[in-house]
Amino acid sequence: MRATPIAVSALAALLALTACDDSGGGDGKQQESTACSIDKVSIEAGPASVAPAAGDTGEVPVSVTNQSATCTLDGFPTVRLVGADDSATLTVPPTEGAQAQKLTLSKGDSASFTITYVRGESSVDVRNLHVVLPGDSGTRTFRWTYGPVADDGKGAPRASVSAFQQAGD
Repeated sequence: MRATPIAVSALAALLALTACDDSGGGDGKQQESTACSIDKVSIEAGPASVAPAAGDTGEVPVSVTNQSATCTLDGFPTVRLVGADDSATLTVPPTEGAQAQKLTLSKGDSASFTITYVRGESSVDVRNLHVVLPGDSGTRTFRWTYGPVADDGKGAPRASVSAFQQAGD
């Protein structure tokens, strides 16, 4: 009857091995995310190069400065243009052909991205700009004071967001 205890021991060993992960820690603990958190960075939008009239192109630079422990920006920011009372929300796509790069920000380091838009007559009456960092769920809201944004005729804004660029040295 020794077969049962050996079988149970073998099964327990097999389960222990399959419980291991490949997070690199080797202790079965999940690694914490290193993504920059909206709560631990300062974000500024502008000053903008405002499109003065319908059909003109404007640019809104957005800078992110890390205020805490080292973190990473891996991917594009999520940018939404929001109408009055959150009535219309349009997600701004990445600039065509842009390649996201992974940036590591130590405390005090900065990165930036640019929102490029075409001013419209009254296409999308944007009131707010929402920014979400990659790998985070928090949102930072800014007042949009750059006029209406043209749409592409299919309900999408004529706007794009660039990849993050390291700022400073």
